[in-house]
Amino acid sequence: MRIKILLLTFLALSIQAAGKQPNILFLFTDDHALNALSAYGGPLAKIAPTPHLDRIANEGMLFKHCLVSNSICAPSRAVILTGKYSHLNGQLTNREVFDGSQQTVSKLLQKAGYQTAIVGKWHLKSTPTGFDHFEVLKGQGQYYNPMLITNGKNVKHTGYTTDIITDQSLKWLKQRDAKKPFFLMTQHKAPHGRWEPALRHLNTFEKIKIPEPPTLFDYYSGRSAASANHKMGIAEDMGPSRLMFRYSSKFTSEQFKIFDGHFRPRNEAFEKLNLQGRDRTRWNYQRYIKNYLRCVKAVDENVGRMLKYLDENALAKNTVIIYSSDQGFWLGEHGWFDKRWMYEESLHTPLLIRWPGRVKPGSINANLVSNLDFAQTFLDIAGAVQPSDMQGRSITPILRGQTPKDWRKTHYYHYYEAGGHGVPIHYGVTDGRYKLIRFPDSKLDTWEFFDLKTDPQELKSRYTDKDYIQKINALKEELTRLRSQYKVVE
Repeated sequence: MRIKILLLTFLALSIQAAGKQPNILFLFTDDHALNALSAYGGPLAKIAPTPHLDRIANEGMLFKHCLVSNSICAPSRAVILTGKYSHLNGQLTNREVFDGSQQTVSKLLQKAGYQTAIVGKWHLKSTPTGFDHFEVLKGQGQYYNPMLITNGKNVKHTGYTTDIITDQSLKWLKQRDAKKPFFLMTQHKAPHGRWEPALRHLNTFEKIKIPEPPTLFDYYSGRSAASANHKMGIAEDMGPSRLMFRYSSKFTSEQFKIFDGHFRPRNEAFEKLNLQGRDRTRWNYQRYIKNYLRCVKAVDENVGRMLKYLDENALAKNTVIIYSSDQGFWLGEHGWFDKRWMYEESLHTPLLIRWPGRVKPGSINANLVSNLDFAQTFLDIAGAVQPSDMQGRSITPILRGQTPKDWRKTHYYHYYEAGGHGVPIHYGVTDGRYKLIRFPDSKLDTWEFFDLKTDPQELKSRYTDKDYIQKINALKEELTRLRSQYKVVE
């Protein structure tokens, strides 16, 4: 091990001395579902295309199976910074304060000669560490007129937050030390709820009826009691703020006049209809999905602005662009919004990587990769040493089209925030075809097992099906192995 570390250190110093370290631009969003990114070819691809994000995929690699370790905002961000599962980095839920004194990838990149910055959503409560520059939203932030904590000072901005995060990212790029490679994390609030679109997008999709997902009216009869006890239903749990009957941002008078002028008459018309049952669910879905997609549209436009800047300033060829989100999201599937579950829609997150000269354009990869791998991938790209206590693996060999023979065949998941939207603590394992989940709560204490080939929508647990007993037992053994490997003690 010591020899391996010495060799990696020598390689890192050699790359740094040769001046070949590429810039790293990490573009990150909150709650971006694969079905809302047209490069993934989902049912919304033609209705709500994302051409600038698609460009990254077309000029780089799209990962079909990037799986998160804990599908909720703050824990996912902590995993990316540390390269460690939640139980080791201390960020089990959204409730903890992130321990910024611990080892993070930003600190390690600083040591490797990088100038580091983060702009946008932080959501970890503590002050960012390991960054030469930071401008971060307080908490969730708001969609209009955000306050950015800028290197310790509160700075108010006027405008749409997705635009402002990009403005400030570009400002930093223009003022940075051009003699150093940069690591910039541009992290958007969007498309996290509550979904307030940019004024320019209020009428986008207005005359379109968005197709409903086939499981919009799911009654959860084929699974354990866990999913049936949810509190994340489009029909009954969205509430007035998520549906734009109440607004969350503090608008200027001019902004409010336009924003309220759009929603108020439509809200009044809806209330006169007095819709009930399925009709009410359908109306809620259309209101929700259109606002969500409008927020995504602003993200895509701003990704385009970042790409344009790199092109126009001779930075594109030596900048690795990585686009991802903290987890997936439900866009009405199973009648849900939100995330948290180990089910497919929230387990998967988008991952697009462009590295000119290293990644074959238009590549599509089907390996099981994870946000657990991001930190070591950043370090590998930089030619920096990857600490042995990180728990992921660099995906740079995969980017070169050389998947290691011992690459993971299974993925471990663990959700800890009991009660959030009615989702209980659970953990599990998947190999991409089969999935085993345990809900260990003393009152529930149940298992679910799915065959994703025959049941991709996860409508029927096969845990008691004798035809699957061997596979279930094998996954139980694998689950035990992974929990030992990752030092899980809960």
